[in-house]
Amino acid sequence: VRMKFLQLLCMKPGKLETLFQIPFCQKQFPFMCLATSTCLHSKKKKVNSYELVDQEKYNNLVYSVTSYKTSAQTPETIFEEDNLLYGPPKRPVKDETKAPKNWVPLINPNKRIPLLNNDSNFPMKIPLQENNKTKMPSVTHILQQTISPQQAFYLERWKQKMILELGQDGFTEYTKNLFLQGHLFHATLESIFLSEEMVTKEQREDIAVSSYLSSVEHVLKDISEVRALESAVQHEALQYLGLVDCVAKYRGQLCVIDWKTSEKPKPSLKNTFDNPLQVAAYIGAINHDANYDFQVSCGLIVVAYKDGSPAHPHFMAPELCSQYWNKWLLRLEKYMDKN
Repeated sequence: VRMKFLQLLCMKPGKLETLFQIPFCQKQFPFMCLATSTCLHSKKKKVNSYELVDQEKYNNLVYSVTSYKTSAQTPETIFEEDNLLYGPPKRPVKDETKAPKNWVPLINPNKRIPLLNNDSNFPMKIPLQENNKTKMPSVTHILQQTISPQQAFYLERWKQKMILELGQDGFTEYTKNLFLQGHLFHATLESIFLSEEMVTKEQREDIAVSSYLSSVEHVLKDISEVRALESAVQHEALQYLGLVDCVAKYRGQLCVIDWKTSEKPKPSLKNTFDNPLQVAAYIGAINHDANYDFQVSCGLIVVAYKDGSPAHPHFMAPELCSQYWNKWLLRLEKYMDKN
């Protein structure tokens, strides 16, 4: 009723001014009435911002942050944390949309395979010649020199975190121990494949090596007919070389096998980053290397774990190897252009 009365007064010029000059009316219609009525019409209901939070995502975030220890962080876990916190980064144009300028087939159509293969039980072990190191770059070196800026960022950030925690000398010792454990693990596998009963004292006493062996025990049962161990390969046409861990049959399929060690789980092939490109590069080199009287079309990456948990074997079928072969050719071109 008060609001309607005020609206009627406003329609007649001068009446509202007269009204507020009368003391009686000032008591009946104070300014607060006009201000209060305006607030009642414009005020919105408050919304609790916590109700809009994705509780499931928040719980996963808390778990991921609190479960990681600094000493156990790797470039992979840092990438996962950032992806969870800030969402997936904008990625450049995918390599699969590009075609290599100098395309060479993965399988060598000109290579002649002997009808009667030499079924020797002794695997090939070609040493890496010193003079070749100066002539051709290695697969590992090419991949290191052509990593994406994103990967380089996470690797450097992981390195700086480890240096802050361990110190420069501690980090150097840490990487040295990782390399030594990997070397002992490969040497122990080689002894097993060569049916050597004697294992060195250093290998026997290294707890990490024993755990790695326990991790891959179930994979070793599926490996047979070892053709090569720690053997050098080179691609004459594309001018690169490498050292293959193993060439053997995995569940009946001849594969280039790459043994990897890790402190964190890598249940899928994408968690291995550039390792599939490395395997594809070795396959192509073997197929174009005259020292090998066979060709390979499949790959296998075995990730062994330091805590002894079952290793993850990632099998690469011929179609998948061909995809990674194209990506490898693009990285090789990038390296050649850069150098």
